[in-house]
Amino acid sequence: MAKVSVRYYRIKNKLKEKALGLGKVNEEDIDFDDEILLKAEEALKEMAEDYPDWVSSIIQKLADEHRRCVDSPEYRKGHFENIHSIAHDMRGQGGTFGYPLVTEFADGLYEFTGPNAGLSDNHVEVVKAHVDAMRVVIKDRIKGDGGDAGKELSRSLQGAIEKYTGQKPPKNSEDAA
Repeated sequence: MAKVSVRYYRIKNKLKEKALGLGKVNEEDIDFDDEILLKAEEALKEMAEDYPDWVSSIIQKLADEHRRCVDSPEYRKGHFENIHSIAHDMRGQGGTFGYPLVTEFADGLYEFTGPNAGLSDNHVEVVKAHVDAMRVVIKDRIKGDGGDAGKELSRSLQGAIEKYTGQKPPKNSEDAA
């Protein structure tokens, strides 16, 4: 057998150097223009006001995919893939605009509809429960954790998951306390 030689190359992290300005900039030296920050905050506030309207159309897309799962079970796998993709896009949005429950429910839906998802009628009902929960959050403008209403909505969703899959969802830190 022939002798094999192996070379190991240590490549410099050029991106880090660029981000740090070749090591010449300290964090204390970074200054942001207050006017630009104010404009960015105003734009974010404006987007937050519009969020319920445009997320409603996304929730409707989820509801349409759910309906297709019911109407054409032979194509469920493709519909679950679409739901998975939509939920992925929604996961980071809710919290950004003051609706962390949307993020929580979208994240749960994303995990539930992953590549190894079950495709039974019961699984379709769990999808519906997630969509319904997000719809209630937006319709009732439940911001933040939603207080008692948010906790009840989360409990209802967890109950649906348990009912239709027989699995208890993992408890979050708030439930464990």
